[in-house]
Amino acid sequence: MESESSLKYRRILLKLSGEALAGQQKVGINPEIVSHIAREVKSAYELGVDVALVIGGGNIFRGSMGTSIGIERATGDYMGMLGTVINALAVQSVLENMKIPTRVMTAIEMRQVAEPYIRRRALRHLEKQRIIIFAAGTGNPFFTTDTAAALRAIEIGADLFLKATKVDGVYDKDPVKFPEAHKINAASYMDVLQQQLGVMDYTAVSLCMENKLPLVVFNLFDEGSLAKILQGEDIGTRIS
Repeated sequence: MESESSLKYRRILLKLSGEALAGQQKVGINPEIVSHIAREVKSAYELGVDVALVIGGGNIFRGSMGTSIGIERATGDYMGMLGTVINALAVQSVLENMKIPTRVMTAIEMRQVAEPYIRRRALRHLEKQRIIIFAAGTGNPFFTTDTAAALRAIEIGADLFLKATKVDGVYDKDPVKFPEAHKINAASYMDVLQQQLGVMDYTAVSLCMENKLPLVVFNLFDEGSLAKILQGEDIGTRIS
């Protein structure tokens, strides 16, 4: 493991979208993508950093999708939470194949497949050098997995909240649609809220701001980017 003196952060929470697991196919789980994500997480783990993850469920079901076909929003959100559990189990399995001890903890009890989320137990897992994947959001409808990730990061005392995206940071407009889009290297929480930068939902940003939790938005698909951030390299966009 890396010497502790070279590490800038001791405990992190990494937020992944469900769509990230699907890759180009947009739905389902792409095994190659999951393997890449697991390798990046392994590189952070091997540095000696405590790692927790939250994974969205948009590749399986998004609560807002259901309203167009008559599914009540709250029911749709619960369906989306179950999708996050499927994703968490997939990533857990790949990490454990790499000999990394990993626990899935769910905000909705389903003891046959995962542990219920109990904060003190989560902290104990981290102390024992186990990776945790928090699934099923907050357990409540109308809250996004971004908000769940911010909440869990604060609860476990994370030093850094990492939001993985498909681009290398935050831009003033969508860089996919607008080639002239300008990358923002650093911003304040208020910049994100006032300029509506679309990093994540306002509740999640407000939670980070109130608890002084720094946030880095970066491209997880750049090989080695996660480990470089943990060793202090200036990658992505820092929000603090």
